[in-house]
Amino acid sequence: MQTLPHALYTPAQVRELDRRAIEHEGIPGRVLMARAGRSAWQALQQRWPQPGRLLVLCGGGNNGGDGYVIARRAAEAGWSVDLWALTDPSRLEGDARRAAEAALAILTPIDDPQQALAAADGVVDALLGTGLDRPVTGRLAALIDAVNAAECPVLSVDVPSGLHAASGRVLGTAVRAAVTATFIGLKQGLFTGDAADHVGEILFDDLGVPDAVHAGMTPAAWRLPAAALADALGRRPRTAHKGAFGHVRVLGGDHGMGGAVRMAGEAAARSGAGRVSVLTRSAHVGAVLAARPELMVAGMAAAGFAEAVIAESDTVALGPGLGQAEWGRCAFDRGMQHAGALVVDADALNLLAGQPRHRDDWILTPHPGEAARLLGIDIQAVLDDRWATADALVERYGGVVVLKGAGTLIADRHRRRVAGEGNPGMASGGMGDVLTGVIAGLRAQGWPPFEAACLGVQAHARAGDRAAGGGERGLLAGDVLAQLRGVINP
Repeated sequence: MQTLPHALYTPAQVRELDRRAIEHEGIPGRVLMARAGRSAWQALQQRWPQPGRLLVLCGGGNNGGDGYVIARRAAEAGWSVDLWALTDPSRLEGDARRAAEAALAILTPIDDPQQALAAADGVVDALLGTGLDRPVTGRLAALIDAVNAAECPVLSVDVPSGLHAASGRVLGTAVRAAVTATFIGLKQGLFTGDAADHVGEILFDDLGVPDAVHAGMTPAAWRLPAAALADALGRRPRTAHKGAFGHVRVLGGDHGMGGAVRMAGEAAARSGAGRVSVLTRSAHVGAVLAARPELMVAGMAAAGFAEAVIAESDTVALGPGLGQAEWGRCAFDRGMQHAGALVVDADALNLLAGQPRHRDDWILTPHPGEAARLLGIDIQAVLDDRWATADALVERYGGVVVLKGAGTLIADRHRRRVAGEGNPGMASGGMGDVLTGVIAGLRAQGWPPFEAACLGVQAHARAGDRAAGGGERGLLAGDVLAQLRGVINP
């Protein structure tokens, strides 16, 4: 297997790559299938090196064909192999049928895969592949649930069965793999949404297809490279002064929510902004200053949000703790008048949903619930296709969209990125406020909106991973703040 590439493709694009390899480069389909099966078998041997009892579940089509290759190789290596066929092998066609015939020459299929699960030391899932477009039901769903309940590791071929390879959502039920071996091109659905609980370790093999196969095809998206922060955040000039690194103003914190602006403000400062100001309820001024005296804090009444004060900022972070009452609505209206860079989060997004507008220079950071309100759709529609949701938000509101969640997506009109860092311990209050501050701080330092969003997402997620070293449960936004300085100085 090879280092994971950064380019991601839709399943349709990968099928086109496969076609090009066969028709344009003259690599027979049976050769590609043999290479895929061999690659997956080698990965299986490396991770579970002791010979044991292997249950191989084969579907129809090329995914099942890969499974037959694995089953044959395992049997030839002396493993005890139970082979089960979802589709009658006699009904298979082309390369899959040839692979099945070679396996069945030395193996006899079993009738009851669930009974075989009890004795299995490992399972190969080659059932459904990338073409699945409807929920898994009936006996196949029952089999997948049984595989998930069994206490043995699973290697899925190309994509865990039941997982939608384009969107990353589970269609009814899906295999929870320890390893997913995928080929020719990485599928975008393996890196966001439900996929996080199903793909396990992702392994990749390009099957030796030449670079010409990819020529002229624009990837659907890209993974954020691990080195993005180190590449972007170089050593500061020795003559640097605070005026060179921008002025962030955080606007929010209605009654009872002063902690949100405090965390966003500190996150902006920790990400390197030269100056950070906070406009909030007067009742919060003392507490914010006591907690972080480096911030400049002013209290404002509903009638006192002066456009001139907001205009002094390079970047405005609008929304942390804002609320949707009169004070929050007034702050929202004033913040929206800011002519410079704008990062919009939390209740500012909820207010924006009721007063839609379009800007090319702002960054919106919704979680799925906020995204649903912004688009006027059910939250399940967001979860069903996070990629399509991000695209729809960009189309309606412009600028850059950061759709938070497992596999956070960053998108504008021309580019899409997915983050591979972060952990479920970050599903707690205040994390979004910290992310808003980090992105605002980077934006104020001069990074364009898309780059500021990508770097901010990666810094926030990486700080979260460091903070989770002691365990994910109980992880607080303040723990992430404490790790930001180390992350932002790679």
